[in-house]
Amino acid sequence: MLDKNYYYADKTLLIKELIDAGTKVTLFMRPRRFGKTLTLNMLKTFFECEWDRNGNRIDNSRYFKGKAIDRTDASYMEYQGKYPVIHLSLKSAKQPDFEMAYRSLLDEIAKEYERHRYVLTGEALSESNKKRYQLLMDQQGEAVDNAKALEFLSECLSVYHGERTIILIDEYDVPLENAYFCGFYTKMIDFIRSLFESALKTNDHLEFAVITGCLRISKESIFTGLNNLKIVSVLNKDYAEYFGFTETETKEILYAYGIEEKFHEVKKWYNGYLFGQTNVYNPWSVINYVETAVLDPEAFPKPYWSNTSSNHIVRELVERSTAEVKQEIEELIKGGSIERPVHEDITYEDIYKNQDNLWNFLFFTGYLKAEEQRFEIDTIYLKMSIPNEEIRYIYRNTIQEWFREQIEHADKEPLYQALLTGNCEKMAAILRRQLMESISYYDNLESFYHGYLLGLLSNIPDYIVRSNKEAGNGRPDIQIVPFELDQAAYIIEIKKTDRYEQMEEKCKNAIEQIKRQQYGEKLKIEGYQTIYGYGICFCKKNCMIKMMKID
Repeated sequence: MLDKNYYYADKTLLIKELIDAGTKVTLFMRPRRFGKTLTLNMLKTFFECEWDRNGNRIDNSRYFKGKAIDRTDASYMEYQGKYPVIHLSLKSAKQPDFEMAYRSLLDEIAKEYERHRYVLTGEALSESNKKRYQLLMDQQGEAVDNAKALEFLSECLSVYHGERTIILIDEYDVPLENAYFCGFYTKMIDFIRSLFESALKTNDHLEFAVITGCLRISKESIFTGLNNLKIVSVLNKDYAEYFGFTETETKEILYAYGIEEKFHEVKKWYNGYLFGQTNVYNPWSVINYVETAVLDPEAFPKPYWSNTSSNHIVRELVERSTAEVKQEIEELIKGGSIERPVHEDITYEDIYKNQDNLWNFLFFTGYLKAEEQRFEIDTIYLKMSIPNEEIRYIYRNTIQEWFREQIEHADKEPLYQALLTGNCEKMAAILRRQLMESISYYDNLESFYHGYLLGLLSNIPDYIVRSNKEAGNGRPDIQIVPFELDQAAYIIEIKKTDRYEQMEEKCKNAIEQIKRQQYGEKLKIEGYQTIYGYGICFCKKNCMIKMMKID
């Protein structure tokens, strides 16, 4: 980034805070695409005593000249280039079965062994340790050696450099999340526990470690007995400004690219995260928006983050919703809030044990933000809402997909029979029941009800369903036209209202519109002699239907 003169939001004071804290192991929990990987890259570049394959020292101090860490107390720059560093990402373990995931992790570890193969030169390591190092680098180690691979590498580096080793682990929860959903959670957690315990708990060669992920995995799962672990979640006040862009940084970025007038649009779409008490913008989305807006000033904001993150947790919430939860989701999408207890130490095995756990996952992965918090005995209760328009889009899109699938798989034969036989009460009852089981945020959108009905009626056997076709002096909402001319045809006009007492009048108005606009004339010209008009009115999740024969 710095070699090519890209714009850089200076987060180097995180280095100072880590040094000052003196914490042995720090776990940062942040949503996807909030700069965790880049942060670890920065830490590696700063702290590492780096050597190339030929054993030549690499000077990385130039990257920090003039940065915030360089402008603070000069003593902090004494840490630059001082330590050996193990830098490992676990995201490659997102594989369909345990063997592939396990081999992917060993491959990543072997790459780190290869990066530090210079330790095999000279006399620092014993011949037996060199042999063991070579085996692990070639992925030929025994299972017990694989489980202790990070500890052993840190020992070799420490012996060679004469300094204890820093360990940086990125995306630590990806193997566990993937393993849970792919059915090999126990095997994966056993390996990760062994790998972490040896490297982080009883490792005399460890200077400190920084781990990043989206979710906290309980201590009992993989951090057993690790008393020197500091967990920094989105609820913590410390380190809050180092992941994502602050409002000041966001304004500076927009100004640097000459699009400062876009600030309010950016704020509406990508702001809203609260880390501790710090207001934070989604950095991935801001970066993508700026790139797009510079090329096309008229471009609309897009949900960039939703294209990079798995939304299965939102989908699971929707699919498993009770009537009460459906109402809560509706309230959130409309801009409201809910209050729920928050537990930071749940595991993936707990995710579906109760609805509160799903809300927890949504919060810690960035789909909800905290507005207020209160304490009751030993439990934190959060008042939560949807952060911004980008996340609201994800909820809406997920719900639309779910609702379309519900319609597709529903038994629609009773509805067809009710429509073709003129049974308005039964038809209305079927639609009401479906709407009551749905999640709505579209109470003021007549277009939703039009699409909803069209989806339900589009596959009536032996009929063609037309939508908004020219007819008479206007466009009827829906026409249902039989293959045979001696069968009846149907015209549907849809209305909506916010007041229940207006529903009957709206139904009558819809039928009068069919007659007044002569929607049936074109059907008569086509040869259909029997035509019925349906006036359908929706009021939120209620429905009323009236029918009349069109002369």
